[in-house]
Amino acid sequence: MVTFTFISLLVLFLYLLGKVDWIIVTISALLLFPVAFIVMQIRIERFIYRRIKKIYDDVAMLETSSITTGPITTDMKTLTEEIGKFAKDKRVEIDTLKIREEYRKDFLGNVSHELKTPLFTVQGYIETLLDGAMDDKNVRKKYLQRANKGVDRLIYIVKDLDLITKLEVGDLNLKKEAFDIIELIQNVFDLLEMKSAKKKIILTFDMEYDEPIMVFADKEKIQQVLTNFLVNSIKYGHTNGTTEVSVENLIKNKVIVRVTDNGEGIPKQHIPRLFERFYRVDKSGSRSEGGSGLGLAIVKHIVEAHGEKIYVESEIDVGSEFSFTLEKAEDTSTTTTSTKI
Repeated sequence: MVTFTFISLLVLFLYLLGKVDWIIVTISALLLFPVAFIVMQIRIERFIYRRIKKIYDDVAMLETSSITTGPITTDMKTLTEEIGKFAKDKRVEIDTLKIREEYRKDFLGNVSHELKTPLFTVQGYIETLLDGAMDDKNVRKKYLQRANKGVDRLIYIVKDLDLITKLEVGDLNLKKEAFDIIELIQNVFDLLEMKSAKKKIILTFDMEYDEPIMVFADKEKIQQVLTNFLVNSIKYGHTNGTTEVSVENLIKNKVIVRVTDNGEGIPKQHIPRLFERFYRVDKSGSRSEGGSGLGLAIVKHIVEAHGEKIYVESEIDVGSEFSFTLEKAEDTSTTTTSTKI
């Protein structure tokens, strides 16, 4: 910029001395002033860009920003767009952090609540025994049995927490094999026969399945999925109700397993959060039914670990339907495949 100014003054000085013609002065002005204007604009824009960039550098927020780290642009429109995108990205990042913080608080609160109930129960029975109840043989046995139940519940919760942690970090192997899903469902029916009989709930298929339906999955994990769905249908079903299981062809290489009941149903506002850890539709009454509060979260992870989908539909006082897809087995071979998830 100083150079252009010096040249302009020199040409003007020579003109005044009569050393150059006025035409040369005019041509010089026409050439030098636009160039000087462009150079000045570029320098101003670079200066503004550097100042803005320094502000973001000072608050150490440029690491994940969208502002280019390449050559500095002199296009103010581009710069404005980049800063706008940067601000938008930061708003999204802050909102995500807020959601995670709320989730962390909810999770810690739920874990402490689930653990302290059996802990205080065990502690109460043991303290009662130590205070003298241990001398009564009948009381001692009863209280020890109840304390043992509290310990069993603690172990149950810890095991579920361990399992869901492994599922989330991908530290669990799926032992996939071909098996008859109809036979597996019948086995789960048999295991839950006494539980369903107490509530007079019938576990049944939607139709007679004369032929086996072979799927390729981790048999033990799929049994866990089915057991959870059926236990929930019994737990929250109406007395003299029915829980029906169907297996249908979905597409060429997929089947869908549906577990449908005519129980109390789930309010629509709760459905999006059903598969969260410790989330309960009934914040008080459901705890009396037992369980770790992790069942549906584990089920979701198991199904997704297989690369499959899980669905839920429900209507108050009509019932609920939980369903999930499975891959069909190519043949009836019992070859086992181990897959890390």
